[in-house]
Amino acid sequence: MRSIQEHKEKIEARSVKIVAVSVDRPEVTRPHIEKQGYTYLFLCDAMEVIRAWDLVHPSGFRGNDIARPAEFLIDPQGVVRWVNLTENYRVRPKGEELLKALDAAGVPAR
Repeated sequence: MRSIQEHKEKIEARSVKIVAVSVDRPEVTRPHIEKQGYTYLFLCDAMEVIRAWDLVHPSGFRGNDIARPAEFLIDPQGVVRWVNLTENYRVRPKGEELLKALDAAGVPAR
């Protein structure tokens, strides 16, 4: 997530909106966002979207269901152009990987 923040300008220069979705309530997430200096949008999902997209990691953290780390590139028509899934909640893509995925999906810089 930190690497995404570091590459935010280059990513957004491609007309891409970065959105993070967390199972944590805003009052839990907000201090972390502020401490880390994240400036992109964070949304809260009480597992509804996470279950719908089959991203549940059962008993993933301290015995609680959590979301599997996943990143999607979704175009304006709602077509998924790239997916990055992992079983390890500590593994996150680097900003460079996201930029390569944008290149592969044909998303040009402005």
